[in-house]
Amino acid sequence: MAMDRKLRVGIIGAGNISRSHLGGYKAIPDLVELVAVCDIDEQKAKDYAAANGFQRAYKDYNEMLAKEELDAVSVCTWNAAHAGATIAALNAGCNVLCEKPMAMNTEEALAMEEAAKRNGKLLMIGFVRRFGNDADILKKFIDAGTMGDLYFAKATYLRRSGCPGGWFGDKRYSGGGPLIDLGVHVIDLCRYLAGRPKPVSVYGVTYNNLGDNRANNKKDWVSKSSLGINFEYTVEDFATAFIRFDNGMTLNVEASFNLNLKNDTGNIELFGTKAGARIDPQIEFFSDMNNMFVDIKPSGNTALEFGGLFNREIRHFVDCVRDGIPCISPAEDGVTLMRILDAIYLSAAEGREVKI
Repeated sequence: MAMDRKLRVGIIGAGNISRSHLGGYKAIPDLVELVAVCDIDEQKAKDYAAANGFQRAYKDYNEMLAKEELDAVSVCTWNAAHAGATIAALNAGCNVLCEKPMAMNTEEALAMEEAAKRNGKLLMIGFVRRFGNDADILKKFIDAGTMGDLYFAKATYLRRSGCPGGWFGDKRYSGGGPLIDLGVHVIDLCRYLAGRPKPVSVYGVTYNNLGDNRANNKKDWVSKSSLGINFEYTVEDFATAFIRFDNGMTLNVEASFNLNLKNDTGNIELFGTKAGARIDPQIEFFSDMNNMFVDIKPSGNTALEFGGLFNREIRHFVDCVRDGIPCISPAEDGVTLMRILDAIYLSAAEGREVKI
């Protein structure tokens, strides 16, 4: 049964990514009410609340969840706090949209999924690329059989010098570097487009040869937060992996914060029995027709449009909670991605293929 009142919403974590969630909620004021925001930096939470129309601000999410009657919560903290905040919100009777990556590891992810099931609440994972116009376009062609059976994919998300800084470079808070921060986007997108096959094994390699943002003359990278935490750069510079799935498809992924390449790059390539496709950034198909090779570009702009991307994700979350529509980014997919990431890091550490 559809909800006949506004959804009472809270946000945990008032950092940069929370503003993308906030914009999505603000875009549908007839459906949601901004009730409370929480951040471990209390003044930051108060300023955020005052500037964005929240009724109250908190430093401790447990206090917020105990005092407020919330229907839905966005978890936008650093990765190390995803599990704790999400489980607390689910136990308090809230539906949760948790930013990617779902957690620090598979064990945490499974505990989050179990809490959602136990409480009968939705746990959606912020795989925002699933909501891109480019994903919609490609999925229409794939689902219609235009590409045949997909059997190989390549995904790159490479930065020449691009660690976001702060906690992103400190494994204690992030869980890893470009693989868990950037690679998770493209791994998930490829798996989603391919019909969500089950991963069966990986072989991965990581490197930490360059250090962070070396062109900025930083010898010892340390970033101090407003809370007085000294974040150290302890994650990989570059990661690559080969992933096998149960349907026979394989995926090669590359992700970097720091790499000696000419330009930052990010593209997706899919190869099927009838056609191949590439997002770079426009969508193009490669096939054969009448004994000739053909390259086909759909008319119009098919590149990812970042404007409205999070709005579509937030609207889907709200519609799932209010109207009970099926979620296209469920917790089980977050668990699967954590299994892949854990396996890649383990493979890299031990120099062997890891079964999933």
